[in-house]
Amino acid sequence: MSSSFYVNPEQLVNDKAQFAQKGIARGKSIIAAIYDQGVLMVGENTSASLNKISEIYDRIAFAGVGKYNEFDRLREGGVRWADNTGYVYSREDVDARALANFYAQHIGDVFSSDTKPLEVEILVTQLGNKVRPTKLYRIGYEGTISDEPHFAVVGGEAEEVKRRFAAGDGKVESLVDTLKNCVSALAGPDRTLAVEDLEVGILEDRASRRTFERLSDDYVRDLLA
Repeated sequence: MSSSFYVNPEQLVNDKAQFAQKGIARGKSIIAAIYDQGVLMVGENTSASLNKISEIYDRIAFAGVGKYNEFDRLREGGVRWADNTGYVYSREDVDARALANFYAQHIGDVFSSDTKPLEVEILVTQLGNKVRPTKLYRIGYEGTISDEPHFAVVGGEAEEVKRRFAAGDGKVESLVDTLKNCVSALAGPDRTLAVEDLEVGILEDRASRRTFERLSDDYVRDLLA
């Protein structure tokens, strides 16, 4: 008669947390920040095709760090959830808080039930309108949600990047100034990030239903000049 080994539940949770944190720390950080006309998302990404920042729905965007195939599956699941919700109810019923809850439940279930947790940390951002405010939600590897008031950082040296970005005066600024602050916080005092190594996306009203735009290298270079 075989018997299974006993594992202390607290130790098991700690081991899962350490495993997920190591995977996330290997990824480069992403910053999402509110500026005077919308939401800016900036990440260090040397790949031209494997995007970390993407559109989910009309006024909602997604950013992920960690294991690419895992957070990209989450992105795809979020797109399907938003499309189904908008079809069954209405497009106005799709909001970032509900999407963040959808992600948090799934990530939390995996962390609690599966042997290996997801090595991901994600951001869900929403551009406000007359009905809903602009929102930034950070979802951790264990399924916790943080409602960030002005900016949010995930992945890599998140705490250090957050400290450098928060060293500014904290007021809502223009796209140019916010972008410069984000790039400076990501690079730190000892590095200079090339425009080609940046991935930049914004949510901004442009007299159309869709508000997401991925900024080209040439445009980012002009903004930073």
